Amino acid sequence: MANDTERSGTPGAARRVLAPLALAQFICSFAGSNMNVMITDISTDLDTTVQGVQVAITVFLLVMAALMIPGGKLTDRYGRKRCFVAGLAVYGVGAVLSAVSPGLGVLILGNSILEGVGTALLIPPVYILVTLLFTEMTSRARAFGVVMALGGVGAAAGPLIGGLITSAISWRAAFVFQALVILVIIVLARRLEDPLPADPTRHFDTVGAVLSSAGLVLVVMGILAADNNLWLMLGLMVAGAALLAWFFGWVRKEEREGREPLLSTSLFRVRTSNLGLVTQNVQWLLLMGTSFTVATYLQVVRGYDAIDTGVIFTAATVGLLASSLAAERLAKRRSQRTLVMAGFVLSVAGVWVLIGLAGGNDSAWAFAPGLLLIGLGLGVMLTPSVNIVQSSFPEDRQGEISGLSRSVSNLGSSFGTAIAGTILVAGLTANAYAAAMIALAMLALLGLGAALMLPRTPAPEPEPVP
Repeated sequence: MANDTERSGTPGAARRVLAPLALAQFICSFAGSNMNVMITDISTDLDTTVQGVQVAITVFLLVMAALMIPGGKLTDRYGRKRCFVAGLAVYGVGAVLSAVSPGLGVLILGNSILEGVGTALLIPPVYILVTLLFTEMTSRARAFGVVMALGGVGAAAGPLIGGLITSAISWRAAFVFQALVILVIIVLARRLEDPLPADPTRHFDTVGAVLSSAGLVLVVMGILAADNNLWLMLGLMVAGAALLAWFFGWVRKEEREGREPLLSTSLFRVRTSNLGLVTQNVQWLLLMGTSFTVATYLQVVRGYDAIDTGVIFTAATVGLLASSLAAERLAKRRSQRTLVMAGFVLSVAGVWVLIGLAGGNDSAWAFAPGLLLIGLGLGVMLTPSVNIVQSSFPEDRQGEISGLSRSVSNLGSSFGTAIAGTILVAGLTANAYAAAMIALAMLALLGLGAALMLPRTPAPEPEPVP
């Protein structure tokens, strides 16, 4: 590892620093996808409905999306390591509570509320600490590659791991698994050192936090309502957009009066970062939209169970893991712009291969080439997109941009599931699943367009604002 020694010490120390951060991203991504294969078991055991369990999943997404920006901002006031460990503790309590829940209400409290709050507290510090501790471009690319690889594996392999645990033991054991991983991360996090001191006097914009959280909740609720009621979707999204407009008006007022807002408007004046955020949003839209569409097709049309479905997704997991772990080598040979463009091209090609082979072949192996290409493409571009955004700002802005970046990615995940779900429910064509994948591929072309507009040469490292 080249020049990490400035803050991380030896390469071995750098790896020890990276381990808890990457594991944290893995377990949060795992939590976002593994519940999908446990819905029937949970509803039967807790004597509730499938819709009730889906509400728990939805509330988790809402809490996480709503609190990610305030969570990022709190790192400046209380410190990155302290917020990271606090988030882990809250998440761990939520996982234990979910494992012993006697009914749906306790499950929602543990999984949806506490795990959602914990995720919003611990994820922004992951990206801030990687940016601050790995100061050289290729070593930072490698570090983000490891984090994004485990995040992608958690999202893609979540159904398989969750299905195996549920089938072999119980759905409750999947939450015990999460709690144990959290405990390991807390032990590993003792070695972490925060490179920037906390500033307890730092102003926290409470009004801005309420407005942004409420606006994002309504927007995400609108996205998730897309496959049930288009008018409800429209109403919720208009209300959410109105609150977010109010939020930005409040931010400008705070700036004019010399106070520090929750999210500075100057974050949106950096063209490179804006384009990077667009590519992040589309990447997670493609990842979660593909996962939802293919998993639904395999279970509804082909009749595969959760484990069989997870095994088929191994091709995407392998592709994503391989290309993400190669991030450092790729960053030395190609520009970040080139890698993002190549990732979108590979992913779109993978969608067409998936449709062509799986549509005309009854074998499960027909899914492997397309999913492998999609996984390779996503792995190639997830890391440089994050690196582009985080590296566009100095150290004192990392709390703001990390919260914004994670919110944009979460919105992309929600968009992907909602768009695919709306097309499948509408059933306008006999080939609704192919239509959903084609829609995702067309949206990926928008991401490719944003990547084409990225600068050919990286901008110089930003200087801290006095």
